[in-house]
Amino acid sequence: MTDSPRPRDPRTALVDRWRDTLLATRSGAPGPDPLPYAENLLARWDEPQRHYHTTAHLTAVLDRIDTLAPYAADVHAVRLAAWFHDAVYRPDRTENEERSAALAERALPEAGVGEAVTAEVARLVRLTVTHDPAEGDGNGEVLCDADLAVLAGSPQEYAAYAAQVREEYGFLPDEAFLAGRAAMLRQLLALPRLFRTPHGAAEWEARARHNLATELELLGSSSDLR
Repeated sequence: MTDSPRPRDPRTALVDRWRDTLLATRSGAPGPDPLPYAENLLARWDEPQRHYHTTAHLTAVLDRIDTLAPYAADVHAVRLAAWFHDAVYRPDRTENEERSAALAERALPEAGVGEAVTAEVARLVRLTVTHDPAEGDGNGEVLCDADLAVLAGSPQEYAAYAAQVREEYGFLPDEAFLAGRAAMLRQLLALPRLFRTPHGAAEWEARARHNLATELELLGSSSDLR
């Protein structure tokens, strides 16, 4: 009888995914050791102010990109964008996506990634401000769908996500948080489509809209009690 293999440590698995993606973008060209770049990014994703935007979120987005990969023109660029899209995250600031894109523009050339891929990664990171890719932007559709797929979780999963977001905004009093969160939910619900890929539209759209509408109703009830 042989022992079953131990599951890989989640952090080791993420490092492996980073290395594989980075090497794929280099197309066999030599470059610096990928490990220090992975460690720097993971340290950012592990910062103490994060409760939802953690390595668990990064892993989930990468997993969804794997599912949506057939819709991407350059899935390696999309995966790199996932690594950087919340690499800079301060919930009390509004320029996180821009600073994350700028980080990608500095780090990726140093890591051996070419100019065109670097520019595409930065573009995709900036796209997560609105989650509104242009028609036919396969890379943008895959990244945005993968990032928003959390909205389509089970009631328990969605409740956990919403609670983690509230923790990240713990510096805000309830009244201010409720107003801002409700405005964001209304903005999402007003979009003609939350998900742009065929898979996202078929598998996630209806559940996500139900979850958003339910949370908005609950926020209204909470506000009425104050």
